[in-house]
Amino acid sequence: MALQIFNVLGREKQAFTPLEAGRVTMYVCGPTVYDHSHIGHAKTYIAFDVVVRYLRYSGYDVLYVQNITDVGHLLDSGEDRVLRRAQQMQALPMQIVETYARSYFDAMDALGVGRPDISPRASGHIPEQIKMVQELIAKGYAYEVNGSVYFDVSKDPDYGKLSNRRIDAQEAGTREVVRDEKRNPLDFALWKRAEPEHILRWDSPWGEGFPGWHIECSAMAKKYLGDTFDIHGGGVDNIFPHNESEIAQSESANDADFARYWMLVGSLTVDGVKMSKSLGNFITIKDALKQHHPEVIRYFTLSAHYSSPVDYTADGMQAATAGWERLYTPVRMARGMLGSAPVSDEGSGILPRLEQARKSFIEVMDDDFNTPKAIAVLQELTRDVNTLLNSGAAVGKPVLEAIDQTYRDLGGQVLGLIPDTDASDSGNGQREAGLIQLLIEMRAEARKAKNFKEGDRIRNELEKLGVVLEDRADGTIWRTN
Repeated sequence: MALQIFNVLGREKQAFTPLEAGRVTMYVCGPTVYDHSHIGHAKTYIAFDVVVRYLRYSGYDVLYVQNITDVGHLLDSGEDRVLRRAQQMQALPMQIVETYARSYFDAMDALGVGRPDISPRASGHIPEQIKMVQELIAKGYAYEVNGSVYFDVSKDPDYGKLSNRRIDAQEAGTREVVRDEKRNPLDFALWKRAEPEHILRWDSPWGEGFPGWHIECSAMAKKYLGDTFDIHGGGVDNIFPHNESEIAQSESANDADFARYWMLVGSLTVDGVKMSKSLGNFITIKDALKQHHPEVIRYFTLSAHYSSPVDYTADGMQAATAGWERLYTPVRMARGMLGSAPVSDEGSGILPRLEQARKSFIEVMDDDFNTPKAIAVLQELTRDVNTLLNSGAAVGKPVLEAIDQTYRDLGGQVLGLIPDTDASDSGNGQREAGLIQLLIEMRAEARKAKNFKEGDRIRNELEKLGVVLEDRADGTIWRTN
């Protein structure tokens, strides 16, 4: 089956056919950098990280653009988010931007989220935004009033096609301040005049001001990807008005389709409630990483389909921790056994199973990047691998390498759940893993001889060293605290 993507524009799964064979162009709305990134950002950008990883694994050359919003994202009050934060902290706006942009990338790096190929900033593309606004005015889609420029939604008969909203059914306001100077309450700002106290301001044909939130994505996507590109991604919360406005202004200015496939990520709540600082349930990625391995956070977010909402709870994270440990344990064991394994084909009966898992993994990922099913494929494989590795029978080095490579490719390269290297990859680590496995076998012999006291002693001594044993139907596995 060829790759299928659920295209929000049309509300159906569609076969993915890029504009250019073998090459994918992709734009994802990035963060507004006025505070530390939170776990909702983690869900969104881990999801698109896996999309990019899988496309590249499938052989595509991907050009991935993700913007940084550092101006123009307004609160309902009309205040710029960056400017408000700067005033609160008595700092310059660009100090705020630099601080939180670095924090964002640090958080993404820690989560194993690959850097975009291009990370353009809104403030660095003011000329491109002004040019697009001028084109919209020239074509009759926009109008200037008192130094501000607005897009006239009544001139675009397709406005609302992404969110399936009709103009006459939409409410005024949303993120834009309702001004009497607008022709229609739903018209949105392309350029805003700067009030005297507004620090972020640039010269324009309409006087000093700053760009509206939506125009930045249209201008930067056009500059780096062209009038039309393959995939546009973002969070479902921004479908209206942001994504809807992107489409309207881009297609009106360029006389061409904007994005061909729209992928939107479901929202994240905390214990069933939307995150809010006032409620005290606002969790930054930095704080989450103090409690959980980055791979566990990835496992948690990928356990739900990217388009589905997910609830961040203590029980959910505990389940994710257990699931990730279960997945990672056979990898750690296989890597630990490599140093002393014979160069033979012993255990090669597992090889067809590895190929079957690889095929099943590709099938479910081709079904709209179904990561929950992809994880299930790996967990099913893990049961069989554990049975082999815990059987006590010799396993040849080529077989162990094949096991390791399968997890590296599917669980590591694509999902980002399996570290490429760990302690057991070093000589000392291999010896340590081998000794732990020897102690596990000695404990199994003691228990078989009904010497439970000795078995408990081995278990307790390992626990003191930070090695936790888990007895399962398919054998005993271990992990470190």
